[in-house]
Amino acid sequence: MQVIRFLIKAIRLISGFVSKIYKVRTFYVITGFFLTRKFAPAKKNHKYAILIAARNEEEVIGNLVDSIRRQDYPSELIDIFVVADNCDDGTAEVARALGAICYERNDKEHRTKGFALQYLVECIRRDYGIDSYEGYMIFDADNLLQKDFVTKMNDAFDAGEKIVASYRNTKNFDDNWISASYGLHWLRTIRKEHRARSLYHLATRIQGTGFLFAAELIRNGWNYTSLTEDRAFCADAVANGYKISYQNDAVFYDEQPVDMKIAMRQRIRWAKGHLQAFVETGPKLFKHIIVTGGAANREKTDAPRFLRFLRNIRLRFMSLDMLTVVYPRSVVTLFRRLLVFALQAVLIFCAADYAVSGPSLLGFSVLELLGMHAAGRAAQAFLFLTVAFFLTTIFSYLGSIVLAIYIFIIERKRIMPIKWYKKIWFCITFPIFDLIGKLSLVIALFTKVEWKPIPHHAAVNISEIEKNIQK
Repeated sequence: MQVIRFLIKAIRLISGFVSKIYKVRTFYVITGFFLTRKFAPAKKNHKYAILIAARNEEEVIGNLVDSIRRQDYPSELIDIFVVADNCDDGTAEVARALGAICYERNDKEHRTKGFALQYLVECIRRDYGIDSYEGYMIFDADNLLQKDFVTKMNDAFDAGEKIVASYRNTKNFDDNWISASYGLHWLRTIRKEHRARSLYHLATRIQGTGFLFAAELIRNGWNYTSLTEDRAFCADAVANGYKISYQNDAVFYDEQPVDMKIAMRQRIRWAKGHLQAFVETGPKLFKHIIVTGGAANREKTDAPRFLRFLRNIRLRFMSLDMLTVVYPRSVVTLFRRLLVFALQAVLIFCAADYAVSGPSLLGFSVLELLGMHAAGRAAQAFLFLTVAFFLTTIFSYLGSIVLAIYIFIIERKRIMPIKWYKKIWFCITFPIFDLIGKLSLVIALFTKVEWKPIPHHAAVNISEIEKNIQK
């Protein structure tokens, strides 16, 4: 029993230390409620390549290309590149008809979005040269860009930012509770992470699409081909000393799944990719906490020694912060709680063989407190632990509902009009999204996951969305 109590204490000490590292996120949340970084209008218009990986997206890709063509940014400074990846529909024909430069790829063995982007980048290197463009933007075929998107991203790029995330909105927010949960999830990340990290010149995270990066980051190619190439890209960039900023004024729209089967498939893929990203990049990030290095940190500077010292601290903290992003906290927390629960149960049932003055649990003697015969006291204490576990889950559920209400209120001018009763329903069901995420992590641990495309059918165009937002 002494060994069991020691194990419980050790697990709690380690868990407490990790939790303290995450406490800084509370500061992010408070900051993000009120502030974010703003960028002054750019002094120079830079040249960009827009990269789109598409598989059987003929229904929606035309609207994306059209929204890019409608940008208020000089058209001669934007080239659109599409990779029609293992397509058996008219994706390539639609893209070319609208003026995009389209490459077709057929490789059934390597089917992730990362491999498609890798192929596209190599085609650009061969035919145009990587440095023909100052920056690159990545979008999914179902995305739509607000007309000033590139202009706003250019403001951030012209300010010296090498990697920039943008405001991810949802074009089918009110289809059902599943699409609404995705929409709330993206906006939650903006409020809880992007805004504060950008304000403090740290590194936020990109999330699959709608981001910009400088050409120098892919001079050696696109090397992120896992199930979640975005997370690997983030972690590798930070380990090399790059910060990742956020432009709150650059808005694009994304289509979200509406079918539970599709949503579960996507969440399991995300979970598997997140685990892979931790294995691949976690050691590099940990090393960078101790020894700062990387391409960005090797840049020559004439800044005073004190400023270089502060920059060094910021780079180390960025790596620690990004490590908390790739660290699979949810699954570790779940197994930690189950393990502690099981160990406590063992203690309780072992306590049934002791006298009332037997060993103490949770700071008091369970046997003395309940004043019952041994078996009854053990059962009562076990019930106490069970109730405590479910109460923790309930409070977490209610917290997610409150957060969803907050998001609907604070982001009301950017979210398309939704009936009030639907908003209530979406707030109540939003916590299920997080529960599905935790379940997906557990499933991903024990299953082989393959990348499969998410079907997109919402053929709405950017003009229709802008009209709805303005209502």
